[in-house]
Amino acid sequence: MTNIFESLKDFISPLIDNEKNPLHVGEVSNLWILLTMLEDGISLYQTSLNTSKDGELLHTLEKGMQLSINSINKLKTFMQHEGIPLTKPAEPKPKSNPDSIPLGVKQTDDEIANLVSVKVAAEITLIGQALAMTIRNDVGLILLGTLIELLKFGTSLKSMMIKRGWIKVPPYYYPPGGTS
Repeated sequence: MTNIFESLKDFISPLIDNEKNPLHVGEVSNLWILLTMLEDGISLYQTSLNTSKDGELLHTLEKGMQLSINSINKLKTFMQHEGIPLTKPAEPKPKSNPDSIPLGVKQTDDEIANLVSVKVAAEITLIGQALAMTIRNDVGLILLGTLIELLKFGTSLKSMMIKRGWIKVPPYYYPPGGTS
């Protein structure tokens, strides 16, 4: 049975060593896809900030956008250092007046919250898969840090959605013979 101190030593020593194995193709692919998802998410946040007038939702969207920007900057710095080509982000959306959006086009606040929730869930899923195949500890630390931030954000988003009645809950499952 391995003890916690041996595990910590095994985890930290490659970080201290200057010798690193090159990134493998799975690590590169996952970092690239995560960067793409985060950058495309900025467009979602900007569009949503231009659409909603709900103060609490706007605050949540701004927090999510800042989290994405911070994660993007960390990923870009690492990827550039490793020689990985970067994605081309979408053009920034200009500020606009929510009242000028036609009703047939304008998303509701609950649609925005659910779309952001799906985006966060997809990023969390990708990071979980990426962590499972990551060999280098420095990549694992970047992914783990991003995962923790997304989990914190997702928890506050979910709380707001529950409070507002916006969360979409699948039907409950009652096994045959169970009580309903």
